[in-house]
Amino acid sequence: MKIRTGFDIAFNAPQATPMILALSVHPSRMHDVLTPHTIRFDPPIPSRDFRDSFDNVCTRIVTPPGLLTISADFVIEDSGKPDAVAPEARQIAVQDLPDAVLVFLLGSRYCDTDKLSETAWSLFGNTPEGWARVQAIVDYVHERIRFDYQLADATRTAWDGFMQRHGVCRDFAHLAVALCRCMNIPARYCTGYLGDIGVPPVPDPMDFSAWFEVFLAGPEGPRWYTFDARHNTPRIGRILMARGRDATDVAITTNFGLTQLTRFDVHTDEVA
Repeated sequence: MKIRTGFDIAFNAPQATPMILALSVHPSRMHDVLTPHTIRFDPPIPSRDFRDSFDNVCTRIVTPPGLLTISADFVIEDSGKPDAVAPEARQIAVQDLPDAVLVFLLGSRYCDTDKLSETAWSLFGNTPEGWARVQAIVDYVHERIRFDYQLADATRTAWDGFMQRHGVCRDFAHLAVALCRCMNIPARYCTGYLGDIGVPPVPDPMDFSAWFEVFLAGPEGPRWYTFDARHNTPRIGRILMARGRDATDVAITTNFGLTQLTRFDVHTDEVA
C-alpha cells in the first residue's frame, strides 16, 4: 500500500532562534519513500542534517525573526501488515542483554521509574514474564489513562500520568515504558505518523503519534516489538520518525529561544 503523509508547521519568533528538528522519516524506513523527502522552509533558510546517538535524522536551523513555515509532503510504501504479534516471545535476563539495550532499562526525563517501581512490581510481579507481562502493562495503561487532546501537557511525566489519569498518546507511551523498565524489560519511546488506516476515522485533530517498543526474544531471536498503549491493538501504516529514551530525545522541534507555534497540520492518508 502507499501512504501520502507530511506536515505544515509555522512558528513566529521575535528574533533569530536556533532549532533542532526531528521531522524526517527514520533511516530504517527511508528505502520505502517513493517521492522526494524534503523539508521545505518558507522563507528559504540554510539547514543541515545529522544523525543523533539513537540514529535519528535531525535537522539544524536558525529561524529568522518573524514567521517561518516548515513543511513536507511525500509518498511512502508500506507493507499494509499490522504490528507483529508474538505471544511466545520471552523476557531476556538483564545479564544477557546487549550492551546497547541497557540504556532502555534506566529512568529518564519523562519515565520516572524510581516513583513507579514499587507500584509496577505490586501490579505485574505475578504475571507471566515476556509478552504476556508487556501486554498486561499495556492493558493497564490503556484503561487507566483517558485520552483528552485538550489536556496535553509537555511537562507531564509517567508518574504524573499515572496520578492524573488523563493525557495524550505520549502520556500512554511514557507510563507503559516506565512500567516495563521497572519490570526489567527494555523499552524505548517512538514517534511518527499513524493515520486512521484500517480503522474507523476519529474526529480528533491529526497529530504525530507516540508508541513504544520492547526488546524480547521472539521465535526468530531477540528483537524490538511494537506496542501501542493508547490504541491497544495492532495497527496498519505506522511510519517511524524517531526513537529514544522518551519524548525529550525525539521532540519534533527543540527551540533554543522564544518561539510561538502558529500553525500545526499533519496528514497521513492511504493513496487509493
